[in-house]
Amino acid sequence: MAITIYHNNACSNSRGALALIRESGVEPEIIDYLNAPPTRARLQELIAQAGLTVRGAMRDKGELYDQLGLADPSLGDAALLDAMMAHPSLINRPFVVTAKGVRLCRPPALVHEIL
Repeated sequence: MAITIYHNNACSNSRGALALIRESGVEPEIIDYLNAPPTRARLQELIAQAGLTVRGAMRDKGELYDQLGLADPSLGDAALLDAMMAHPSLINRPFVVTAKGVRLCRPPALVHEIL
């Protein structure tokens, strides 16, 4: 089974999901999305396939989120996607892609739904 994880090694949830994938016996394709972010179209696909809203796929912790005023409920999807494309650290993680679907694996155990 081919598995792709959009990974940030500094994130405990991302490391946990990666460990669970490896425990299943599969070595996934690991995309360090901070250095190689998905295209806007791919990010939109991941969000839609995971059944999330754009806001639900955004990391809302940290100074950057606050500095950019992203909590403003009047901001639409386009503005939120613009922010995530300009600052990939705002993309919540980890997104995991398998033949069974896409999940934002927070908590990491959600990866079991698509293994």
